[in-house]
Amino acid sequence: MRLVFAGTPDVAVPSLDALSGSSHVVVAVLTRPDAPAGRGRSLVASPVKERALELGLEVLTPDRPGDPEFQDRLRVLAPDACPMVAYGALIPEPVLAIPAHGWINLHFSLLPAWRGAAPVQHAIMAGDEVTGATTFMVERGLDTGPTFSMMTETIRNGDTSGELLGRLAEAGAGLLVATLDALEAGELKPVAQPGEGVSLAPKISVRDARTRWGTPALAVDRHIRGCTPAPGAWTTFRGERLKIHPVTLTFSAASTERDSVAASDLAPSDASGAAVLAPGEVAAARRAVRVGTGSGAVLLGLVQPQGKKPMAAADWARGVRIEPGEKFTDE
Repeated sequence: MRLVFAGTPDVAVPSLDALSGSSHVVVAVLTRPDAPAGRGRSLVASPVKERALELGLEVLTPDRPGDPEFQDRLRVLAPDACPMVAYGALIPEPVLAIPAHGWINLHFSLLPAWRGAAPVQHAIMAGDEVTGATTFMVERGLDTGPTFSMMTETIRNGDTSGELLGRLAEAGAGLLVATLDALEAGELKPVAQPGEGVSLAPKISVRDARTRWGTPALAVDRHIRGCTPAPGAWTTFRGERLKIHPVTLTFSAASTERDSVAASDLAPSDASGAAVLAPGEVAAARRAVRVGTGSGAVLLGLVQPQGKKPMAAADWARGVRIEPGEKFTDE
């Protein structure tokens, strides 16, 4: 089939590569316009645009996919289907009608669960044990179209959203190619999504990524992993923002095995299990930094003060000289 591929971020690149190496023909790539980035705010091409240019493909970057010039060019290209992965803009109905087989989206959840922009982040934060990817026919609603195929992926202990999304992007690329193969052969029909099991996964803002230390330790752990690497979990200490990388549950926060930090590295009260830290309270020992939550303490891993590179929490704590009773704040 003749394809026009639509995608923008890094997670869409494996699908572009897979389609370019398949029996189908990618005649052009649709991606979002160059956007300002970095301290200089210079315009930067999307990862999909960069890869498309490397492959020698025509790149289309309309401000809006409803622009008349883009619609005219799409009709000239005459694609049989338009596969898409995280393109980042809604496709209007007149444009949806141009390809004979429609627009086929690869979405990183098991629809109808986690419809929206951040399905992987929300799956981790909700404590899901299994997620996956779904190919479906794009229609007017948000991820509501009939589905073609699905694959599942286990959410591993300690997974960040970046790690899980990376696995789904690679495996999902094969699912997208297989879906198009089956459509071309007439072997696949879309199936309406069930009305039950719907959940929403809106984009997570920087404000949403603030760590709430009064929630249970498991929720704190999942929230931070779900926000890693983007938008990045954070808290405030002495009035300044501090980015928090994934943490480790301590023995008091989980009924499983004690974490790998030796008891000798913890404060004496930690080793005995007698101390209880208030939510957000920070306790620094020689090689470990604990923070209280709503149900026990967590061990910090890496932290990142504003304007600095990530560093071990113990190194940060030595530098700021934490006083007894000092807290991270979440308000």
